[in-house]
Amino acid sequence: MNLGKIVGVNGNLLTVEFEKPVIQNETGFALLGDVRLKSEVIRIRGCHAELQVFESTTGLKVGDQVEFTGELLSVELGPGLLTQVFDGLQNPLPALAEACGFFLQRGKYLQALPRNKKWTFTPSVKAGDSVLAGDAVGSVPEGIFDHRIMVPFRIAGRLTVKEVAPAGEYTVEDVVAKVADDKGREHEVRLMQLWPVKVPIKCYAERLRPTEPLITKVRIVDTFFPVARGGTYCIPGPFGAGKTVLQQITSRHADVDVVIIAACGERAGEVVETLREFPELTDPRTGKSLMERTLIICNTSSMPVAAREASVYTAVTIAEYYRQMGLSVLLLADSTSRWAQALREMSGRLEEIPGEEAFPAYLESVIAAFYERGGVVRLHDGSTGSVTIGGTVSPAGGNFEEPVTQGTLKVVGAFHGLSRARSDARRYPAIDPLDSWSKYPSVVDADDLKLARRFLREGSEVNQMMKVIGEEGTSIEDFIVYLKGEYLDAVYLQQNAFSEVDAATPAERQQYVFSALAKILRTKLKFENKEAARGFFQKLTQATRDWNNTAFESDEFKKQQERINAQLAEVTDYA
Repeated sequence: MNLGKIVGVNGNLLTVEFEKPVIQNETGFALLGDVRLKSEVIRIRGCHAELQVFESTTGLKVGDQVEFTGELLSVELGPGLLTQVFDGLQNPLPALAEACGFFLQRGKYLQALPRNKKWTFTPSVKAGDSVLAGDAVGSVPEGIFDHRIMVPFRIAGRLTVKEVAPAGEYTVEDVVAKVADDKGREHEVRLMQLWPVKVPIKCYAERLRPTEPLITKVRIVDTFFPVARGGTYCIPGPFGAGKTVLQQITSRHADVDVVIIAACGERAGEVVETLREFPELTDPRTGKSLMERTLIICNTSSMPVAAREASVYTAVTIAEYYRQMGLSVLLLADSTSRWAQALREMSGRLEEIPGEEAFPAYLESVIAAFYERGGVVRLHDGSTGSVTIGGTVSPAGGNFEEPVTQGTLKVVGAFHGLSRARSDARRYPAIDPLDSWSKYPSVVDADDLKLARRFLREGSEVNQMMKVIGEEGTSIEDFIVYLKGEYLDAVYLQQNAFSEVDAATPAERQQYVFSALAKILRTKLKFENKEAARGFFQKLTQATRDWNNTAFESDEFKKQQERINAQLAEVTDYA
């Protein structure tokens, strides 16, 4: 047993003197009587190690012992993860609450996967087959998926299957196969395996460039600021602008197989709302509960600070695990700002040289390393899997120039900036169409998109001018440009989340409707005065909203389109 002695306590940071070797990111347990407080080595200097404790350190003092485990901070990977709610250390919260009551006990840790439950295993290889780490040797049914049982990721080189268990029921700890490496050493394959959270899983043949659009069914996202499958994006915005709501809508309607929500320091009230709503929501893809393909890592702002960092890495490691099965995974981190604040706090206790706004100087590197764990990969069997990462950022006062936002913008492929003004005006989603951007391809025609962006930009400029010189000082032509921009904003950029039809817009419908709206924007409209122009666009906006709330390709949808064409024919030769 490798024991160390505490020589310093600074908040949740322990300085421990050791004699036997310890390794970076090794886990340890600070011994407080019968209570064992989990911790992680974050720095080693000489014969002293600094450990961050994932619990309150009240009661620990100089001279107390720390037990080093010799193992990195790891998570359990196997069947039974989906539908679960874990904390940052992968403790199942419902089981933990049942064991502890309303107030969780320090030093209480539970196994993530149930040990007694049996899974129906079906082998997919036979003795003598050649496999690599990450290749499937069989599968077990888990909800709506076939959960692949894979060769442990830690084994290097080409392997030969020596034994495979027959089809039957097994627990996660049972051995279902044995493989041998080129030196003849045998390795056991179980339904479950452990993997360190800060080491990316790289058991694939090739990493691919994200090019395929990920359809979220949020029009302003898919059309103007698209996200690619396996890409990265961020949602910065001031408090109350709708970051969490946008993430929840995306998680419900996005075209992905698995959704992982990492609440890394989010306020408890918003997390509780998520925990209450998701089991009640119906998955539009399967008609079953949305939780059947969802996993929640719950680490609220009231939980220990050090666990925020662990929750982020726990979530992305589980996402990589499901990607290795050839699935498309969406990881939503909320909020990375509070994760960065935890990094700042630990950096301060380590007395490191601070960077901008006292954040650690390596903040950008840490953020980049997290987002780089997303991506599209081609597996050894030719199938592809992906991890799409979307992180919210909560800059103080909505200041996008602060270090966390800027460090995130340097590495992500899309920026969905939320606007306080749009949020206050009840424009949902509150994504600013002028400040946001994306590097990924859109689902609509490029010329139509360019035209729409021009009207939004020029309409905003006319609006700003009218605030100075008044409406009467604006020409009728500029006023129509302003009205067209407002019309596009009202009927396309905004969505009615309470409408069964308008809440989620498939890609085909987006392409059809956007093409029709682009035709309206190109049409030269003639009005006698500005009042007539305003009245016309008010009626056109209402007609188009009715159109948006009508089922696609139905008779009523076609009638609504005819009504819009008839209104346009009154002021132009539109047909």
